[in-house]
Amino acid sequence: MPVPDPELAARLVRRLEAVDEALSDAVASADALADDASRHLVSAGGKRFRPLLTLLTGELGDGSRPELVDAAVVVELTQVASLYHDDVMDSAPLRRGAPSVHSVWGNSVAILVGDMLFARASSRVARLGPEAVVLQSGTFERMCLGQLHETLGPREGEDAVEHYLQVLSDKTASLLATSARFGAMFGGCPEPVVEAVTQYGEKLGVAFQLADDVLDVASPSESSGKTPGTDLREHVPTMPVLLLRARVASPEATDADRELLAQLDGDLSSDDALTAALAALRAHPVLDETRALATRWAAQSAAELDPVPDGPVKEALAAFATALADRTV
Repeated sequence: MPVPDPELAARLVRRLEAVDEALSDAVASADALADDASRHLVSAGGKRFRPLLTLLTGELGDGSRPELVDAAVVVELTQVASLYHDDVMDSAPLRRGAPSVHSVWGNSVAILVGDMLFARASSRVARLGPEAVVLQSGTFERMCLGQLHETLGPREGEDAVEHYLQVLSDKTASLLATSARFGAMFGGCPEPVVEAVTQYGEKLGVAFQLADDVLDVASPSESSGKTPGTDLREHVPTMPVLLLRARVASPEATDADRELLAQLDGDLSSDDALTAALAALRAHPVLDETRALATRWAAQSAAELDPVPDGPVKEALAAFATALADRTV
């Protein structure tokens, strides 16, 4: 996350170190297998977007409050736990540049350890009071609904693109919104600021996932930490493919559009077939259209910051939205 102000950046680095220490304690287990599997993705690192967002919005109030560390740990535990489940459902071999948990220990261990990490997040959020517990449980419910609706797909007659944007809002954006809200809440900010950063996080989350959709096609694994084309291979709907389907269903569809869709709907189990499909999709206009959508949602996210007081924190939040969209370039 870009933080233009050096003093603010230094404070966040120190606070994030405290979060990492608390996170390591939170995933520790007396059982050797549970301990190894729980630490696997935490130790792999990651960008820590969500806890950093909590710490940053906390700086809009009193950023030194100890509750902010607990809140940051809660959102990262929730995120990591969801990744254990997602990787099982997506059959992803890599996560954060390391072998996914299910590829090392199997699906059953990955699911059970993911459940255990959700339990650890619940235990930690209980320290923060009833309002935080209700918010966390509502966020978890939205994440589950997003995954459920992604799995089932749109209902008959439902617009597939709108359905997908709702999936992104529930599955991804809900936790970013909660991350931002926790920071402002436990930093002691007034309600208008709390609501503003919550809406910022919600829209930022949609932009974040749209950017990921581009990266799944356009970015090599060594820069993204993920295997490119995983969603394509598993025929998981993403925005570029949904936009392509909309094109093919329109009167303006070209033979090239139809040929590409048939290629993407075909057997992509071999590396050669997947490589060819990725190359073809990278060259198609729908990838640029997805980039433009990510940029638009990031701009809408930044616009939600109007009620936030001017200063280095607001500048950093706006810069974060811009940098997130720039990930697609």
